[in-house]
Amino acid sequence: MDQSKRRKYLIKYLLDEQNTQTNVPDDEYSQRRLLRALFNVRDPKEASEDFLRVQDEYLSEELRLKGITDIADLLPVAPDLYLWQGDITTLRCDGIVNAANSKLLGCFAPNHGCIDNAIHTFAGVQLRQECAEIMKEQGHDEPVGGAKITRGYNLPCKYVLHTVGPIVYGELTAKHERLLESCYRSCLALADENELESLAFCCISTGEFHFPNERAAEIAIRTVREYKRETGSKIKVVFNVFKESDYEIYARYLGANK
Repeated sequence: MDQSKRRKYLIKYLLDEQNTQTNVPDDEYSQRRLLRALFNVRDPKEASEDFLRVQDEYLSEELRLKGITDIADLLPVAPDLYLWQGDITTLRCDGIVNAANSKLLGCFAPNHGCIDNAIHTFAGVQLRQECAEIMKEQGHDEPVGGAKITRGYNLPCKYVLHTVGPIVYGELTAKHERLLESCYRSCLALADENELESLAFCCISTGEFHFPNERAAEIAIRTVREYKRETGSKIKVVFNVFKESDYEIYARYLGANK
């Protein structure tokens, strides 16, 4: 089964699951958008073995086509610290950090551009199911500044660490800053607890949560350095950025050259 047939199979399965009568578009671009949207809106629940097999084959091939970046091929900008601009869903390392919402179930907005949406899309439906099981056992929303760990499924990383950053409405406060610092510390501690050797951080709370990018970067770098110094942790940390403006900010604070 090639990618086109896998994609049509997955679309049909998800439409049938919803009892929705929608024609599958003929063009590849529209099919891709429809499939991602269907992944995004699907509630956490079991899927058939056939669906999971085809989904995993499809996502594996999509990843191969996009290309994988291995942390082993990156050059550190400081001992155990890396700066990398790219798609975090294509990074091979022990763990990546997802900027999640308090429900911890991923982004349900079809084709939304947030990292939460991308991570859940390319990990596969198993990730939302595992998150739902964690949240059911917890019995309440995930607090800001905490972290949970799941498998990475179809991502090249082994694990995903989910953290809820502070949302900034209006003026940035000392509380916002403490909570963002807590996100980084919680993820680092959880990664060490699970014996991860490498961890990639996205720009937590920037973008949709409106934390000022420059101050967020400063807190991220300072917190990681302090944690490693205080604990003696040997974990390798990648500061992952997507925007050129964020790269320039991190490069300045890390003293990195592109």
